[in-house]
Amino acid sequence: MWLILIREFFHDLRTQKIRSFLTISAMAWGTFTITALLAFGSGLGNAFIKGTLGSGNQILMIFGGQTNLEYEGMMKGRFINLEPEDVPLLQSSIPEIDMISPTYGTFVQLKRGKAILNTFCEGVNPQFEDMRTMYPVQGGRFLNEKDMEDGRRTLVLGNEVAEELFGQENPIGGLVFMDDQPYTVVGIIQRKTQMGMSMGPDTRRAIVPYTTFHNVYGYRHLRSIVMHLKVPGMNEVVKTKVFQTLGRKYKFDPKDERALGIWDMVDMMKMTGLVAQGFNMFLGLIGLLTLIVAGVGIANIMYVAVKERTREIGIRMAIGAKRSQISLQFMMEAVLLAFTGGFIGLGLTWAAVKVAWLVPSDPKNLFDPIEMLARPEISSAVMIGVVVILGVIGLMAGFFPARKAATVDPIESLRYE
Repeated sequence: MWLILIREFFHDLRTQKIRSFLTISAMAWGTFTITALLAFGSGLGNAFIKGTLGSGNQILMIFGGQTNLEYEGMMKGRFINLEPEDVPLLQSSIPEIDMISPTYGTFVQLKRGKAILNTFCEGVNPQFEDMRTMYPVQGGRFLNEKDMEDGRRTLVLGNEVAEELFGQENPIGGLVFMDDQPYTVVGIIQRKTQMGMSMGPDTRRAIVPYTTFHNVYGYRHLRSIVMHLKVPGMNEVVKTKVFQTLGRKYKFDPKDERALGIWDMVDMMKMTGLVAQGFNMFLGLIGLLTLIVAGVGIANIMYVAVKERTREIGIRMAIGAKRSQISLQFMMEAVLLAFTGGFIGLGLTWAAVKVAWLVPSDPKNLFDPIEMLARPEISSAVMIGVVVILGVIGLMAGFFPARKAATVDPIESLRYE
């Protein structure tokens, strides 16, 4: 019986070529729309998340602020400046902190031969690498504990700065003068997408040990303190403890939100994920509506088919065909139409994704539109979901025409011309 139904389906395709072509094209376009939108939306969402991680791996950055509340007889308006001693104080007082680094910062001038440029330099410790995802290219390294202990003049450069200073030469081991002081380059930061930044992108950074920075420039106060949490979901608890701990030391109200500035990359990551999820849901809804419209087209086609084949239905019922068999035939045809068009649409989406990945990007542009938009991804969950939706739409599109066909009176249908 199944072979007969399939054979009749292909027979109808041959006899009603234009109608079948339009119906299958509508389903193919609807399927292509929903899968392509979700693929490109997923790629864009992943680019946002990757860019957010490029700014920091779910970290908290603490900055000094200005008090806005009076506390224990002291006037408001006092500036709170962070000090190196705050780093071990916070680490010992807040067990939820996994990694922590002090950061100094200032703009510097870099020289190598005739190449001269200005950039931002940070003095940090080795844990800064993982917290800020500043991973070096192969052959180089980040700062290590020996650099800290000895106050070495080792230097890690952003990839753009390294290219401008060294050109095609290998920078590792090279000598660079920073504010007329010699430093040895030990690592080059990999190119990365970065959505948020402070004092410029990491591709244009200069990184030195914080002990070296302090010895050379003599800064007393830190620019910030960067910390990574053992459990990212504890960020609000940690922020409260930071205000309490530093509030006791600097004598400010722990409820004074302006006493400290906190850049919360944990919340930013959550927000980015929600935005990406909402964007994908919106695109999926648009595609689903297009697919439903195509399903309505199948239903109309099946109604027409029932009307044109009324006499055939009556003859089949007169010679013993059951109503369930008549109904199954039309539902089967509707489902096959849906799946035929659907699989063509899935094939078009697969081809579009492959072509999109072949488009070259600009390695020097952090916000290259090709890198941001043309890196779609098709997940297996989306594919399975679309196949299920195609089956449901096919069944719904064929249900009512099939029910009408099953209720045909054989005697009356034989009189139908």
